Amino acid sequence: MDEVSTQPPAPEPGSEQWLDSVTEDVVDPDAPIIDPHHHLWPAGGSMPYGLDELLADLSSGHRIVDTVFVECGAAYDRSAADAFAPVGETEFVIAEAGRAPRQVMGGIVAHADLTDIDRLDAVLDAHEEAARGRLRGIRHAGSHALHPKVLTIPGRAAAGLYADPQFRAGVARLGERGLTYDTWHYHYQNQEFADLASVVPETTMVLDHFGTPLGVGPYASQRETIFQQWTADIAAIATSPNVVAKLGGLAMPDNGFGWHTADRPPTSDEFVREQRRYYIHAIEQFGPTRCMFESNFPVDRLSLSYRVVWNSFKKMIVDFSPDERDAMLRGTASRVYRL
Repeated sequence: MDEVSTQPPAPEPGSEQWLDSVTEDVVDPDAPIIDPHHHLWPAGGSMPYGLDELLADLSSGHRIVDTVFVECGAAYDRSAADAFAPVGETEFVIAEAGRAPRQVMGGIVAHADLTDIDRLDAVLDAHEEAARGRLRGIRHAGSHALHPKVLTIPGRAAAGLYADPQFRAGVARLGERGLTYDTWHYHYQNQEFADLASVVPETTMVLDHFGTPLGVGPYASQRETIFQQWTADIAAIATSPNVVAKLGGLAMPDNGFGWHTADRPPTSDEFVREQRRYYIHAIEQFGPTRCMFESNFPVDRLSLSYRVVWNSFKKMIVDFSPDERDAMLRGTASRVYRL
């Protein structure tokens, strides 16, 4: 007779049980944090991450004093004209922030088509009205996937978007209105972004996720080659003083570290060991006052928990001064997003 295994089934990667399989004490629990990059969806949205899930993460041990919502295609108003459909997302976020028993989403980075110059101001006005004083920026991402079939989240931007004269005019208009331009793209687009930043110097630009160095599909065997080019590109981007770097987003499945399918998530020490060189290089190039840590939840939640990711960030900067640590955990985000 075959033996029947008495071992319980392994938890499903990404599940609460799986995330909870790595437990750690909170590092420096009194340090105030602004999380400048997370998403939210209504029930049935692209990912199962609503207000309750966000609040649970924010209450998991670290001292999160405020957050910034970043557009993710949630709750668009499909009854509105196409250009105005993203305003529905802003309305959704304001409603959810109003239901929260604590301060969340003090800033909103919404979406608008920056190539639609004729209607851009009207769309921004609509976002401003819907946001009730919380609109801080616009993200019209430049991410153009060359191999979309191998990516979990393939970017659908047009090739060459950053060089489009209409788009550049739209980015410039954001600066004139006191709004940031936020974006994410892939590592092979970093030089295109550096060019954009240099020709629109009056707009504060926020680079998400380190420029997303990919590590899956045809990129899986090229990590070191990509890293070497990435270091040069980040240094070039940092020469534009109007660019601020968000430090995070490297635990997405498309970065190729494989944690989202592992038997358990990484510990903060394991995370630091694998990724510290990206963080330290970016900090060295931009300086702490132009860097802000981001959770990128729930996308990075596919790989590790909220407690562990912020433990990782704090461990990476333990050798920095108290003022420098505060800048990266709170101060830069507070200044850039006027929180």
